[in-house]
Amino acid sequence: MKNVRKDFSGGFRRVIQDDRSPDEKTLYTWLVIGTDRCMSGWGQARGGMSIAVWACRPEDREKVFNWVKNRNDMLRVREHSEYTCGRYRPRSNVAHVHIYVCHENHPSLSGD
Repeated sequence: MKNVRKDFSGGFRRVIQDDRSPDEKTLYTWLVIGTDRCMSGWGQARGGMSIAVWACRPEDREKVFNWVKNRNDMLRVREHSEYTCGRYRPRSNVAHVHIYVCHENHPSLSGD
């Protein structure tokens, strides 16, 4: 598990797990963010929302966005550019954030 950060925002323990390496954080700067309706409110997201984030290269953002938008378990799908807007900061009611990396073989890019 890479880059796990914990803080106590919103009165509960927030877990932020970022799977990107330090080098990948400079390449995969476009984030596609969705509220996970199945994982929110229990487990590591007890008392708050669970957010799933897919980090991709800016040129892949449209494919990744459409892939996430078409998932049945994601609500409120949105985008964030860490290159132009800085590090993503979740709202205070978010208890768990997991940032995945969309490498070249990710299903959103291969069409699977």
